[in-house]
Amino acid sequence: MKTRTKSREMQKAPTIKSVRSPSVADDEPGDKQRGGVQSIDRGFAILEEVARNRDGISLAELSKRVGLHNSTTFHLVRTMVSLGYIRQMKDNKRYRVGRPLFALAASTLDEIEMVSLATPVLEDLSQETGESSHFAVRMGDNVMVAARTSGLGAFQLNDRLGVVRPAHNTALGKVILASLKPDQLERYLSRAKLTAHTAKSITNPEKLRKEIEEVRRTGIAYDDGEFDPELRCVAVPVYNFTGQIAGSIGISGPIWRLSIQTLQGRARTVQMAADRLSAEFGARKDKNG
Repeated sequence: MKTRTKSREMQKAPTIKSVRSPSVADDEPGDKQRGGVQSIDRGFAILEEVARNRDGISLAELSKRVGLHNSTTFHLVRTMVSLGYIRQMKDNKRYRVGRPLFALAASTLDEIEMVSLATPVLEDLSQETGESSHFAVRMGDNVMVAARTSGLGAFQLNDRLGVVRPAHNTALGKVILASLKPDQLERYLSRAKLTAHTAKSITNPEKLRKEIEEVRRTGIAYDDGEFDPELRCVAVPVYNFTGQIAGSIGISGPIWRLSIQTLQGRARTVQMAADRLSAEFGARKDKNG
């Protein structure tokens, strides 16, 4: 009898569930097991929730928002922290998105998408000012006109898309130079050929350095017939979501129609267009004041 009882107990033993801590692969109550796909779903849900909270979010609050146990959330967050996509602040232990995520997002905003976003803004800018509008990005020591629209006035500048212009003699280029760090600007000044295109072209490194300092101070760059003796231009920076300058936007027109005073008056309109385009690129509204 004892032997039979012992046999029955041994047969029942395997049906007893072991107790263990929840892990990444564990299901929450009511979930259906989907293996790795479920972990990816949860990981992105966590990442999106962290991104919504600019001041950071605690583990407990994060777990509550995404509907997971603290331990499950912790394991997933720890993995993303190790990869750099989430970071934990030392002072309050709250979680924020990491820099690699910004770099990853920035790489998706390529020239094609920027042109698509910039063109409607340039069209409205040309409509309002009557002048040609341009959006330029850095290309080595020069700038490239990535998008442009023509105004309603006579004698419009008809630059083709993709045209490369020198940075030191154009308003669009001066904005880009002003975005460089001091050491980067010094390296540029030491290697760049400051070619004269007109009698007003800046060819002296020290004079250009002072000009760029003024652009940094005011946030506005001018071209007073420095690239083309018949044209004047004004340009301002456009920012992306990382707070960095993504390019420059400006207008240009003949000198007999655009005096320096007129350009200064139009600078506010150009700035409004830049703010709009910066917002399209994901920049925070308070970036430019």
